Amino acid sequence: MLHKGKLLAALNAKRGQFSHYDGSFNEQLEMYQQALETLYTRYSSSAELEQILPLDKSNMPSAGARPSIEFDRWLVSAQQNSYRGPVFPFGRSFTSHEQSRQWAECIEGVTTIAVDGSQLMPWRDASIPVALVQVGFFVNPHARGLNYTKDVRMDVLTPEDLMEDAKKESEDPDSYPYSEMKVTLRRYLLEVETLCTLMHQWAENRRADDPAYSPIVFFDGSLVVSFAMMMPEPYRQNYIDSAVTLLQTSEELHVPLIGYIDTSYARDIITMLRRLDSTLPQPILNDTKRIHDALLWKGKLRWGDRTPAMICARNDVLPGYGPYRDAVAFCYLQTSTTRPPTRLEFPRWMIDEGMLEPVIDAIRAETIAGNGYPYAIETADAVSVITMQDRAEFYAHFQAFVEHQGIKFSYSTKSLSKNRRR
Repeated sequence: MLHKGKLLAALNAKRGQFSHYDGSFNEQLEMYQQALETLYTRYSSSAELEQILPLDKSNMPSAGARPSIEFDRWLVSAQQNSYRGPVFPFGRSFTSHEQSRQWAECIEGVTTIAVDGSQLMPWRDASIPVALVQVGFFVNPHARGLNYTKDVRMDVLTPEDLMEDAKKESEDPDSYPYSEMKVTLRRYLLEVETLCTLMHQWAENRRADDPAYSPIVFFDGSLVVSFAMMMPEPYRQNYIDSAVTLLQTSEELHVPLIGYIDTSYARDIITMLRRLDSTLPQPILNDTKRIHDALLWKGKLRWGDRTPAMICARNDVLPGYGPYRDAVAFCYLQTSTTRPPTRLEFPRWMIDEGMLEPVIDAIRAETIAGNGYPYAIETADAVSVITMQDRAEFYAHFQAFVEHQGIKFSYSTKSLSKNRRR
C-alpha cells in the first residue's frame, strides 16, 4: 500500500526541482509558440516556406511537416484580417449541452465506422502458450429505420504462431521463447483488415442515387507507424505495409479515413519550426524533447477550433511508404475545454478534394455524442475490450477444450490469485 505521509515528505524534499523544470519548460514553450504564430510575417506563401525546408530524403534532416493548400489559406487570412494565430475557428458556441446536441444532428445520414482491438498475451505460467486477439467494430448509419452493427472478429494464436522465427545467439536460452510482439502485430493487422473489409463492403453497396455518399472511417491510432522503427524485421515491414494498404484502400474507394490520436506526443510542427529557425541570422529555438505539437495550441483554441492541415514529412518511417510517403496529412482539433487538442491524421486526397471540413464537422458531432471522445471509437472499444474476468473465462474454456482433445493443461494458482486481486 502507498504510505501517503512519507510520499508528501518525499515530494516536498524535491519541490525546488519541480519548480525549476516548470519555469524552464514554460519559457521554451512560449518561444516556440511565438515562432509559430509569427510565421505569416516571414513567409508569404507555402512555396516560399517549401524552398527553405529540407528535401524529403533519408539522408537529409527531417522537415517534420510541410504546408498543404490550407496553409496558404491561413496565410492569406492572417495577412489580411485580424490575427488569431494558425487557427481555423469553428465559429459557433453553445450555452448548453442541449444546444450542442441539436447542432450535432448534422451527422444525420452519415455512416460512421470504427474499429478497436484488445488482446490477451501468452501467459508464462500456463503449460500451453496461447494468445487471443479480438477486434470490435461499430457501424452506425445515423438514420432512422436503419440499425447499427456491433460485432467482433477474433483470432487465437497457437504456440506455433507465437514462436519466434529465430533466437539471437546472445539470448538467454532459458528465456521465454514466445513473442508478445507477434500478438500486438496480429492485433494491428486484424484492425486494418477489418477496416479495409468494411470499406470494400460499403463500396459494393454504394447508393446509386447518391454517388458522393460515403461513410467516415475511424482508426484509433496513428497512420504514421514511426513506432515500428524500433522493431526488428519482419515486424517493421509488416506494420508499414499494413498502414500503406489502409491509405491505399481509402484513396481507391474514396472513403474518408481518420486516424484519431486523443493524446499525441508528435513533434512534426516542432521539427519544422526548428528547421526554419536554423536558417535565420540569429536562431533562438533550442532543441528540446519536452515540447510536442499539441502544446503549441494549448489554451489558444476554443472548443471546435482546428489548425490548418499540414503534410507529415518525417524521414524515419515515411520513406518506406513508397508512393504514399507524402500522403498523410494532419491537423489538431480542440475536443475538450481543459486538455490540449487532439491530433487527427488523414489521407492527403481529402484536402485536395475539399472533403476535410465536412468530415471535421462529423468528428465534432461524434465527440459531442461521446462527451469529448468520438462515440464511434468509444463504442468499438467497449465491444472489443477483454476484462480480467474475460481472461479467467478464456482460460477455463481453453482448458476444457484442450483436455477434451486429450491434452493436459495447467497454470499457476499463485499467478491466478494475483490477477484476481489486482
